[in-house]
Amino acid sequence: MKLLFVADPLESFKTAKDSTFTMMREAAARGHQLMACQPQDLRWQRGEKVTAFVRDITLTGQLDTWFHAAQHKPHERPQVLAEVDAVLMRKDPPFDSEYFYATHLLSQAEREGARVFNKASALREHPEKLAILEFPQFIGPTLVTRDADDVKRFHAEHRDIICKPLDGMGGMGIFRVGPDGLNLGSITETLNRGGAMTMMVQKYLPEIVKGDKRVLVIGGVPVPHSLARIPQGSEIRGNLAVGGKGVAQPLSERDREIAETLGPILAARGLMLVGLDIIGDSLTEINVTSPTGFAEITQQTGFDVARRFVDALEAAF
Repeated sequence: MKLLFVADPLESFKTAKDSTFTMMREAAARGHQLMACQPQDLRWQRGEKVTAFVRDITLTGQLDTWFHAAQHKPHERPQVLAEVDAVLMRKDPPFDSEYFYATHLLSQAEREGARVFNKASALREHPEKLAILEFPQFIGPTLVTRDADDVKRFHAEHRDIICKPLDGMGGMGIFRVGPDGLNLGSITETLNRGGAMTMMVQKYLPEIVKGDKRVLVIGGVPVPHSLARIPQGSEIRGNLAVGGKGVAQPLSERDREIAETLGPILAARGLMLVGLDIIGDSLTEINVTSPTGFAEITQQTGFDVARRFVDALEAAF
């Protein structure tokens, strides 16, 4: 198959732990042809189909200089998306306006015959923090609001809370406010920008000390191991991007219940790959843009996540 990865710059990949790289490596081992571009390389013009300026890449087998790209002048080679077998949208958040526009170009490519994973409309319809609202039976006390008084009321009820922006990633902008309410007003003003922005507030879950578990679901089926991202030192965030320690572990009964309930629903909407974030017994986020954890789970357990993913991708054809 011809596979086009829409991703961040290849030169920025940290191949020892990059999930997109593990996908590419497994696909290349099976003889699939690899191409890559960035969202800004997508274009459409009336009378034409959605096209990307792509790099044709081959893998070198090394972790540092890990790919070779054929050069095309003056631009990278133009490629009609409908003429490749699969387009894999793997651009990391934030889900900003440019990401949003890219999904619309990908939707147009789908109308022209392209196959996009995850499906472009499903990316738009499942914002990673708000997607949990559809499944209240699995989440802890949660508030979504712009109103500062609403935040104060929620804090008075639950006493120990987490405040976070809706467009954050990697633990960015997450605050804990304890029973004393110290800095709650300032934190709220920072996140809601004086009432102009919507924020999320959740009851603090003390189980975070055992890790913020990433449960990967591929083709509606959960990977049997999660990656528990455990906060270090005085940090409240387990995200690997802020120094959390990743520990792979078997799914708990509750993890499996959540994953097996949501998996088929989300897969039916075109979400081939989903990363569920679970603290204790509570679902906290549904990640659909570029879920990670492939390398860590495979390295620690021997379960080849990339193989499972490429199996699912091939089965879609």
